[in-house]
Amino acid sequence: MALVTKSIKGTQDTLPSESYKIQFVEQSVLEIAKNYGYKEIRVPVFEHTELFQRGVGDTTDVVQKEMYTFEDKGGRSITLRPEGTAGVVRSYIEHGLFNEAQPQKVCYLISCYRYEKPQAGRLREFHQFGCECFGTASPAADAELISLVNDIFAFLDVKNLKIQINSIGCPECRKNYHKALQEYFESKKDELCGTCLGRLERNPMRILDCKSPICSEIAKDAPKVTDYLCDECDEHFKKVQQYLDAMNIPYEVNPSIVRGLDYYTKTVFEFVSTEIGAQGTVCGGGRYDGLVEEIGGNHTPALGFAMGMERLLLLMQAQGIEFPPEAKCDLYIATMGDDALGKAMNLAASMREFGYYAEFDLMNRGIKAQMKYANKLGAAFTLVLGDNELSEGKAKLKEMKTGEETEILLDDKFTVNFDAVYFDKLMEGLEEQEVLGAFGKKEND
Repeated sequence: MALVTKSIKGTQDTLPSESYKIQFVEQSVLEIAKNYGYKEIRVPVFEHTELFQRGVGDTTDVVQKEMYTFEDKGGRSITLRPEGTAGVVRSYIEHGLFNEAQPQKVCYLISCYRYEKPQAGRLREFHQFGCECFGTASPAADAELISLVNDIFAFLDVKNLKIQINSIGCPECRKNYHKALQEYFESKKDELCGTCLGRLERNPMRILDCKSPICSEIAKDAPKVTDYLCDECDEHFKKVQQYLDAMNIPYEVNPSIVRGLDYYTKTVFEFVSTEIGAQGTVCGGGRYDGLVEEIGGNHTPALGFAMGMERLLLLMQAQGIEFPPEAKCDLYIATMGDDALGKAMNLAASMREFGYYAEFDLMNRGIKAQMKYANKLGAAFTLVLGDNELSEGKAKLKEMKTGEETEILLDDKFTVNFDAVYFDKLMEGLEEQEVLGAFGKKEND
């Protein structure tokens, strides 16, 4: 029995006391993405295994070591998505989004699954926010995408992030670079880990991304990819930097960034923090001009990024960033007797239609216990209903913060009357930010 009451290693629950923070971040990133023209897409949590083998790359750690792969009842090899891009590209091809006006800009909030050692900011089930842009080869798109991420962190007040960029070139200019890497690592292959020995012939760039301390140390003196860029890739990278400068976005060129997935070409970038331990990359992305074709579509330039939500929340907490307060109960209706409960349900329904958070007793508590519960909810106002209140058609509305009471009619204009009291009484003494938040809550009513 103990097993079924414990979450599986590498997963975690999000309790109500924390979920409002995640909701705020999710709503924020979607809203900022919308300002850049990105619309939400939703794709399945599992796909054919071959999609990730071809899309992510069979020389990556993700495919070689980390995927959750199983055979379904139809004998098909199925994999829980380890990242978002491959599934979105499949959807782009399958539904003919290439026939729509280009560029196609989509964004998503998804869960992903990788079997790796759980640690702070790295879980086996984790969540990502991502954006993908299809159909443009312009370096301005690369800079705009970095700007989008930069705006997200600025809005959330996340500080001390370094934007690191690099170009890993196109398949043509990478041929010479691969050759130089093979020559370099060949002389040191006795020191490489077993995984990197296998990468030496197939994809030596993956060695640069190895987490082994020995391989990482060897890779420090490896040839730099920026020294092997063809003229087109070199010009593209210079333009990206030029556009970032034009938007006053600070960055540094880091030739060691290659990203952990095989599909990247040309621009790659990371937003890195030193405040959350080893898992310092909060967001990473870049261009993948060959991926749509690799999966089965026509040649389509494309680019995107993924942001780890757990790492982002970890960083925000490490920096002591304050979240907007959790929604509190606007009105708690305490009741005495079944008739009063029926009236409370009627009033609460009316309040909720008007956009208010209203509650009443569901536990058959006494009045004293109900008022204690209202305090725990942080209710702004309470209303006590009994036989006297029902017969007179009015009751005392109590503002919990001040204890001040206002008589209110229990008629079909109850919610309108409450609304007047809400703004007359509750607004007094609130901080400006809270006032704006309260008005924003009701702005559509």
